[in-house]
Amino acid sequence: MKIPSPSAITATGQRIHGVHQPPVLGKVFRRVTVTALAAALLAGAATPAVAPPDSSAVPTAAAGQDRPELQEATQAFVDAGFAGVQVRVNDQRGEWTGSAGVRKLGQSAKPPTNGSFWTGSVIKPVTATLVLQLVAEGTIGLDAPVAGYLPELGLDRRITVRMLLQHTSGLFNYTGEYFEDGTVKPGIPATGEAWLANRFKTYRPQELVRLALSKQPRFEPGTDQNYSNTNYTLALLLIEKVTGRSYAEELQRRILRPLGMRHTAVPGARTRLPGPHAHGYYRYQDAGQWKTVDISRQNLSLLAGAGDLISTTQDLHTFFSALNGGKLLPPKLLAEMRKPHPKMGYGLGLFVQDLGPNCGTVYQHNGAPPHGYGALMYSSPDGKKTLTASVTWVDEVTRGPAKDFQKLVDGLVQEVFCGGRRID
Repeated sequence: MKIPSPSAITATGQRIHGVHQPPVLGKVFRRVTVTALAAALLAGAATPAVAPPDSSAVPTAAAGQDRPELQEATQAFVDAGFAGVQVRVNDQRGEWTGSAGVRKLGQSAKPPTNGSFWTGSVIKPVTATLVLQLVAEGTIGLDAPVAGYLPELGLDRRITVRMLLQHTSGLFNYTGEYFEDGTVKPGIPATGEAWLANRFKTYRPQELVRLALSKQPRFEPGTDQNYSNTNYTLALLLIEKVTGRSYAEELQRRILRPLGMRHTAVPGARTRLPGPHAHGYYRYQDAGQWKTVDISRQNLSLLAGAGDLISTTQDLHTFFSALNGGKLLPPKLLAEMRKPHPKMGYGLGLFVQDLGPNCGTVYQHNGAPPHGYGALMYSSPDGKKTLTASVTWVDEVTRGPAKDFQKLVDGLVQEVFCGGRRID
């Protein structure tokens, strides 16, 4: 069955319709040895600030390639009204990087090809991987009640760990529920001027979850599927509870340090992107006058474990290639991760997308924080072909050029995974 192409996921849980090889670890899992590996590599490691990426360093393979079809698909975003885009492709021809548009409004410099950006929901496969590593070690049961690990929250005991990762728990999305008939049940403002006025506010994960638990669930546990940030903030609390360490520490110990992902971090209450980066914007009317605000600074504690990640196209490639290449999870749990629920085509932290008979299957998760940024992360089943990208734009109530986001993403995916052939 061909699964429809999922769009980027915003902070609210809405979709945006129309927005050199990694270090070789070998097989990390021989039975369940990730803790031993992490301990050997990272004994006593603290959580450092993310290192600023070197945007001037272009891999030799990329510099020597002429891929006009990829540059054209990249430029298409700018032609449609997006401010800037940076793209990285790794495939049998090597590595290609490209960018188009501007780094900042009013300036001519292009976005850096390995600049840092807010990834939004691209963090969800990362969070799911951490949970599944703990499942592999026997610390967490995939089908065990979450309430058994977090009794203080008063969760419905029917909700399992699997349901969190699969978005089948039914829990209210703390950034609001958006229904097919257009009705909305509001949560914490994550879009528009209400978000803009509070974009530097710091939230605690427990605060987000307790708000969600104070609301009526969307459905009974396990009876349906609906994208909810609450699930992944709960997954963060689960990781912290069973390990006795912060999410950021576990991320460093288990994924970032072993893979050499020096330019990726969870920012906590930090609001600045490190090093060279493209700027996103929000445009709105105030007293009849249009105002455009640079929102490259924002506090993503609003999306703890669900959308609060800083990264680069290089680091996202490194992670996704390692994950799909079998270096982070044992085969059985990687297979569980890739098993899609029929409603959304979503497994355990991954979208499973069938591109048709000419192209096959890709695994992906796109994302967007509240406004102005979008991120792409795609991989072939063996992790040898990847597409990672970041897009910036001037956002507004109508979503601006984001209405064309999915069409443009499809065009880029066609070039990378289908050789330009249509995927519909």
